[in-house]
Amino acid sequence: MSGEWAGAGLPPGAAARVAEARSSGTWSSALSTGEFAALRAVGFEPVGQVMGSAVYHVGRRGRYWGYHDCQFTSRWSGSGRHARVALSGRGAPSAALVEVLDKARRTALGRMSAECAALGGDGVVAAQLTVAPFVAQPNCLEFQVIGTAVRAAGAVRAPQPFTCHLDGRGFAKLVTAGWVPVELLYGMSIGVRHDDYRTRSQRSSWRNTEVSGWTELVHDVRSDARADLRAQSGRRGGDGVILAAGDLRVWSEPCIRSGNKDQEDHLAEATLVGTSVARFAVREQPPRVLTVMPLDPERRRRATRPAGPDMR
Repeated sequence: MSGEWAGAGLPPGAAARVAEARSSGTWSSALSTGEFAALRAVGFEPVGQVMGSAVYHVGRRGRYWGYHDCQFTSRWSGSGRHARVALSGRGAPSAALVEVLDKARRTALGRMSAECAALGGDGVVAAQLTVAPFVAQPNCLEFQVIGTAVRAAGAVRAPQPFTCHLDGRGFAKLVTAGWVPVELLYGMSIGVRHDDYRTRSQRSSWRNTEVSGWTELVHDVRSDARADLRAQSGRRGGDGVILAAGDLRVWSEPCIRSGNKDQEDHLAEATLVGTSVARFAVREQPPRVLTVMPLDPERRRRATRPAGPDMR
């Protein structure tokens, strides 16, 4: 393939993998024997291993990237004013970072789904999503997702390939229970809170006491990440979300608003990975009737006699 790839359609490497798989007539996967058997039991079979990736540059916006802004307006260290959590889900400056990471996730998933469709698959199981700094570029992050494309045995095709973190056995149990996966999700929230006077007093207290400001920070960030996950699920008609993993990272930065290097902000970053699922209609089976044959000859004769007036 000549020329530089412009980002549309399959990447050159993916197109080469698809062409090789089609010409060889064989498929590859990371499924175990049990997972393969479970997929076949619910009418699916693997068609090949697929992947998608995207490297995004996180642009600079102001001091400390602009994402570490606590938005605390009081600069007096002795002020009794209570600091609030500057939350990405409430429009804080960190919302721009969450937005670009969500775009990177959707780009990587879209490329994996395109590779799945090119192989004739209906969806991807056992998809693993990783987010890591790009080598030698601290301002760049790479989203990568890899899984196994599967195809239903019937003639009905899904309008858009599904993606899920569930392995072969988990996927089979989900389908058997009347549910189908929709999309692999990556929910995220970033919160920044200034260490106000009360927080500084509580963290340096000689007594055992709760640091209420930090409790508020981690609670709000986790709640915001869950809300982000729910919102993503509803965009494609999901009825619920099955979680795969969650992480919370907390660190401190010098406050860029106070003008005092001795004052700090604490930042929390919550991430949740899961799969949205939807219920599908299952045809009701007719009730099973247990047939009982009486052993007594007289009772058997009366049971098989045509209905009519009693002739006794």
